[in-house]
Amino acid sequence: MSTEVLEESRGREFWWDAALALVALVGLADSTYLTVEHVTGASVRCMIVSGCDEVLQSRYATVPGGFPVAALGALAYFAAFSLATLSAYGYAGARRLLAPLVAVMFLATLWFFYLQAFVLHAFCAYCLLSAAVTTALTLLVLARRLFGPKKRLS
Repeated sequence: MSTEVLEESRGREFWWDAALALVALVGLADSTYLTVEHVTGASVRCMIVSGCDEVLQSRYATVPGGFPVAALGALAYFAAFSLATLSAYGYAGARRLLAPLVAVMFLATLWFFYLQAFVLHAFCAYCLLSAAVTTALTLLVLARRLFGPKKRLS
């Protein structure tokens, strides 16, 4: 493979990773805000939908032991951001870990969306933002696999 083709491929990989990292940062900000509000006991203001308190004060907002689900989300988004950043700087192992992490995050998103829609009958705008961010991460990972640079076997 020529040096020129290799550099072009690395450049495209960098931009895929950068996009993933930036999207993960949005999720990290959202989930960190929800975690802080949960820990401090503050009521979250919802401007778009009216179910934030119902969702965030439900028994589904914490895991056993009282640990906020939003904190788990913050950890997951931080891991996604970190792996995408490491991948952007050439750590191939990070790229291999990113796809399974995002898949687990997407499955969790589907579960929490189900809970909001069919169990709680209430939606939280911040939770919906998180669902949109995780869906965007999932679509980026899939798009990279479909349209990103292909590895050629020599």
